[in-house]
Amino acid sequence: MSATTANAFVAVSPGVYRLEAALTFASVASLHAGGLELIDSASDSLTFDLAAVSTVDSAGLALLIDWLAEAQSKSRALKYADVPTALLSLARLSDVEKLITG
Repeated sequence: MSATTANAFVAVSPGVYRLEAALTFASVASLHAGGLELIDSASDSLTFDLAAVSTVDSAGLALLIDWLAEAQSKSRALKYADVPTALLSLARLSDVEKLITG
């Protein structure tokens, strides 16, 4: 994981990471691999706390869905906590709110 990407994922407790980055078209490429590495290294469950996500767009939503699919393919549970209102609205509009809220 690059230093910039590593700084975006802050360990809060075992299996819980706070994502401190925008989830936009400009950032998802650099965040993608870091999320995958955390999913790969998780024992069985993982939580990404999204409270510090300042900006989100459809590319960010797609990234979260991709991480969910990757976690499922590796038999790991991935949850999102403290989902920002803007992200919930976008997920609702896209009819994927249940994926994001679990």
